[in-house]
Amino acid sequence: MESPKFVLSSSPHLHGKGSTSSIMWDVSIALTPAALWGVYLFGWRALLLLVVSIATSMGVEYLLNLKRGASTLADGSAFLTGLLIGMNFSVDTAIVVPIVAAAFAIFVVKWTFGGLGANWINPALAGRAFVFFSFTNLMNTYRLPRTLKGVDAFSSASFLTEIKGLIGEGTVMGMKSPSILASINYPYTQFAGKVSGALTKVFKIGPSPYTVDAFFGNMAGTIGEVSAFLLLIGAIYLLVKKIITWHIPVAFLGTFSLLAWTFGGLRNGLGFFQGDFVLQLLSGGMILGAFFMATDMVTSPITNKGRIIFGVGVGFFTFLLRYYGSLPESVSLAIILMNIFVPTIDRFIKVKPFGEVVKEAKR
Repeated sequence: MESPKFVLSSSPHLHGKGSTSSIMWDVSIALTPAALWGVYLFGWRALLLLVVSIATSMGVEYLLNLKRGASTLADGSAFLTGLLIGMNFSVDTAIVVPIVAAAFAIFVVKWTFGGLGANWINPALAGRAFVFFSFTNLMNTYRLPRTLKGVDAFSSASFLTEIKGLIGEGTVMGMKSPSILASINYPYTQFAGKVSGALTKVFKIGPSPYTVDAFFGNMAGTIGEVSAFLLLIGAIYLLVKKIITWHIPVAFLGTFSLLAWTFGGLRNGLGFFQGDFVLQLLSGGMILGAFFMATDMVTSPITNKGRIIFGVGVGFFTFLLRYYGSLPESVSLAIILMNIFVPTIDRFIKVKPFGEVVKEAKR
């Protein structure tokens, strides 16, 4: 049996200053504003879900460390996994659900494949998907935030749920998303109404109150997904620190926006190039998925060209599943589907070795 062959390359080499620990904790820091906003909006039970999720994740990591003689608890990966899982639940989710999700994410997805860096799928995404299909009824109930306190009629429906349900009934043909929500008197904050009115007065056209609420985070949804504004602040922090690059988020959001604008209006009789994609971009897990999950270093391509292909694929599947699938939300499933293609993308989109001479000079 032949011994394995290794390719040795000479200098120059690049050294990255970041460590696994610093990257994981920086991502957790970037997510903190959105998580705290979720706690403010939905109360102490939201904090309890986050704590339970993080504690379970770190607890399972600790037990596996004892078994394997490893020491990975301080690198922040288990904490980040627990935080992401907790942020993906609505405040009324049963306590057992994040426990199962976090345990599945760490034990099955992360450590069964060899630990950090060996998993083919983001553990937090896998944990969420596992409990979503196991406890679907427990995860589809949402509560309006305290900024819309006193309105009970829509306590179990998010923007996406209401829009998809009404379009499915065929009662809102020819109407765009904000008009659909307005037709059933879906509530919005006074702040959103004032901002929308002021912008419309100045620029003659402006965002709907629902779009304003979706941007700042005054809507029904999961604990950490509701505020696109705070998630974008965290994303800018990661971009400045060069922990993530623009390639996946821009390709993902750009592809989804183009498809939603071009074909999104067909399902409710508006025709081509009439899709209202802005509210769709700001609702559900779009921003959280684009900047914090799809960009996972372990489960995304290693080249910039590969990342663009990956992002385009996630955008395509998100559009396809969200608009024509049975579920109102599909970001997690779209990312998981594209995770399957990452080895193939990396096989055909290869890295150019640093310092490689493209063509030898003629003698």
